[in-house]
Amino acid sequence: MEVQGRIKMIDETKTYGSNGFRKREMVITTEEQYPQHILVEFVQDKCDLLNNYNEGQQVKVSINLRGREWVNPQGETKYFNSIQGWRIENLEAAAGGENMPPVPPMEAFEPAEDLNEEEHDDLPF
Repeated sequence: MEVQGRIKMIDETKTYGSNGFRKREMVITTEEQYPQHILVEFVQDKCDLLNNYNEGQQVKVSINLRGREWVNPQGETKYFNSIQGWRIENLEAAAGGENMPPVPPMEAFEPAEDLNEEEHDDLPF
């Protein structure tokens, strides 16, 4: 699944527990009639993916939906959902056409000199 929009916030990487679990959160605001502010978390080595991004950038984030079940001390079962990001792409660079091949200058195009206009053309159009 993917979500795209502008980065509203990127939090610092936080480390939890003695095993060194790392988590970093970002908020992406969708650009639609009713914009949504979506919290996406990146965990472990995926935290570093956010190092090259800044607030305000337009991005596309590949996500997985995660769900967990938890039973509290009173015996009640609770369910929690999270959105985990695993890839992020800058949409501004793609929109700017930076990945397009260069266009040669007009001087590179020379007219054909060996054309004989009286030769019959057998093309069907």
